[in-house]
Amino acid sequence: MSRVLLGRFAKFYNGEFDRRPTRTLIVTNGILNSVADLCAQASEQILYDATSGDPVPRYDPLRTLRFAAYGMALGPLIGKWMHLLETRIPMRMGKPGNGLQLFKRVLADQVIMAPAGMALFVAAMGTMEGKSVQQIKDKFSGMYFPGLIANWKVWPAIQTINFKLMPLAYRVPFQSTCGIAWTVFLSLLNKSSKGG
Repeated sequence: MSRVLLGRFAKFYNGEFDRRPTRTLIVTNGILNSVADLCAQASEQILYDATSGDPVPRYDPLRTLRFAAYGMALGPLIGKWMHLLETRIPMRMGKPGNGLQLFKRVLADQVIMAPAGMALFVAAMGTMEGKSVQQIKDKFSGMYFPGLIANWKVWPAIQTINFKLMPLAYRVPFQSTCGIAWTVFLSLLNKSSKGG
């Protein structure tokens, strides 16, 4: 039964992606980022330290909305990035040199997109939270480099799998699905960072 449902969903997703790739990425990424923030807020409840003197964390629907908006805005951007890597650093099945091309894709992703994405996350969250420019700078100084270093420990392996095994239409959803745990980390880092 679940295999049939999964097959139907894959057929539906493929059709939507073929007809309306941007809209499909907006919706998919918005949903996955919402799930990630829900998980992050649940984690905060679980990790709550009653001895800290801080108030018990309560569910913040506006925070989930901010993460959804960020995911919706980022989905098409990541889709364009994936398409750019696909065309500029081509990999051909069964052809020699794919290992080098795969390495180039992962390297480009980590050298260009990872730092830009981290900066975008800090700026977008700070802006949507109504922070001042100085507060955003403080947040940036508190979380940018720890977040980027953590990114470089996790994402090269994930992106290697993504670029090697996933068809283009599934790369953004795969990245966002793997990114649920990552977004939990970013959400917790965002909340705890200076200026947060």
